[in-house]
Amino acid sequence: METLAKPLSRRRFTQLLGLGTAATALRPVLGAAPAKRAATTPAVSSVSSVVRLSSNENPYGPSPAAFEAMRNAFDSAWRYPDEGVDALAADIAGHHHLAADSVLLGDGSSEILKVCAATFTGPGRPAVSAEPTFEALARYAKAASAAVVQVPLTAQHQHDLPKMLAAAGSTGLIYVCNPNNPTATITPKARVREFVAALPPGVTALVDEAYFHYAEDPDYESVIPLVAEHPNLVVARTFSKIYGMAGLRCGYAVAVPETIEKMRSQQAWDSLNSMALAAARASLADPDYVAESRRLTLQAKAWVVSELERMGYRALPSATNFLMTDLRRPVPPVILALRQRNVEVGRLFPAMPTHLRVTIGTMDQMKKFVGALEQVLA
Repeated sequence: METLAKPLSRRRFTQLLGLGTAATALRPVLGAAPAKRAATTPAVSSVSSVVRLSSNENPYGPSPAAFEAMRNAFDSAWRYPDEGVDALAADIAGHHHLAADSVLLGDGSSEILKVCAATFTGPGRPAVSAEPTFEALARYAKAASAAVVQVPLTAQHQHDLPKMLAAAGSTGLIYVCNPNNPTATITPKARVREFVAALPPGVTALVDEAYFHYAEDPDYESVIPLVAEHPNLVVARTFSKIYGMAGLRCGYAVAVPETIEKMRSQQAWDSLNSMALAAARASLADPDYVAESRRLTLQAKAWVVSELERMGYRALPSATNFLMTDLRRPVPPVILALRQRNVEVGRLFPAMPTHLRVTIGTMDQMKKFVGALEQVLA
């Protein structure tokens, strides 16, 4: 109780934030400036004995520049975050070469999905999604009393966009997660462009690009450049994945200003916190850290793919920081057995009952995963 009776100093806040430990864990590349440190070792976990590969998080955590920005933002923690919202929206707009009123910030991209469901679905306005895909949008649409239509992925594990368009009819919302979660696959750019061009005026497309930064396939592209020409197109992005800010919660939507205003009316006031805003601005300005984090993730992913092939299993083509692999057996017992060995992996996706989803962690974490999986499957 004694500490609660005293004002919380910046020094004490730094200790609570764990900045010293995190900055040590994220050692700089030789000769780099502090704001350009590379992700070389994982962020510290509160449950160090458990290898957590279940939620597609970035194990290297936020940029040290983000920690520095949060520390500097501490003095204004007593204020509402209006200025921070405006500043980050302007930064994001500049990053994408858009006007600031084309950006809506959210408490993670999850809030963006919820706002879209509230804005564009409801009785007589269905939500159409793939099966399987990220489940949040369908859940939010059901809460809005909307019918939810799930269209199976193609044999190549891509969105069946013509069938999704047909299912939407003339109203409602179509949700396209590209790259897709949980399959880690992409839907080719030409098909996505055709889909956006064919949208009826009463149908809105929400393209979730949470994993955009990990995609290497030349047949993949962002649809943000298409927003200006299509008022019924919304693109969601997040700072939770490549930027390592899953625990801070910050995401955003890009759309034409009129669409953004419709969405804003469904949003909670002041839903973002000052620390997340400061960290997001610093992260957006630190592309070197993002590039190094991405490099390490892709390197570890390539190793895991080769190990799975050695064991006789083939992963689906992955454009993300996770893999989906057919184990040719029901996965719930495998998930449980891995958990008993202190390795947490992705949940069951009923449409793919023999496929296991695993997040790509550090190389050391992936070696522990492969070792545990070999034991379980033996």
